[in-house]
Amino acid sequence: MFFRRDTGAVGWMIVFLGNPGSRYEGTRHNVGWAVGDAVAKRCGVKIQRLKNRALTARARYGGQEVLLVKPQTYMNLSGEAVRPLADFYRIEPGHILVVSDEVALSPGRLRLRPGGSAGGHNGLKSIILHLGTEEFPRLRVGVGAPPHPDYDMADWVLGSFSGADGKLMAEAYEKAADAVECCLRDGIDQAMNRYNNR
Repeated sequence: MFFRRDTGAVGWMIVFLGNPGSRYEGTRHNVGWAVGDAVAKRCGVKIQRLKNRALTARARYGGQEVLLVKPQTYMNLSGEAVRPLADFYRIEPGHILVVSDEVALSPGRLRLRPGGSAGGHNGLKSIILHLGTEEFPRLRVGVGAPPHPDYDMADWVLGSFSGADGKLMAEAYEKAADAVECCLRDGIDQAMNRYNNR
């Protein structure tokens, strides 16, 4: 069972999905981490304190006390880091915002949702499994689909951006950081209205 702590404690957890290790830097699957870096820079912190199999940082963002989280479990086991942190900080699922890549969206497009299925994303699947609910907000950042149906999906999401897509994604990370801030400050409905068509 989840409970919110009193004022002064962490009110939100922002989870940025990705894979640890230099071989995964800059890949489509690590878009969540890139957004995390953009948010951390704005907050003047670094996400580097190891706790419960995740790198974390406390910060104030969008008028809220937040815990910024980069799971270190590899993507498919993300829930193993998220659930212990949620329990420790007593953060309910409705205040856990997860940022991930999304192949069903064109590069740079954003889509906020208050809940729903994993949509085939293994990181979200793991978090749903460990939280025991689909009812947590998520921000998906488009990375585009493979160029043809026979292209191996694992190779695609573990590949890097190039050319115009690289520039587009750099802009998308900042837009996504804006969307996270809007969600925290004004609520997810306002953030959806403002960013889901961008």
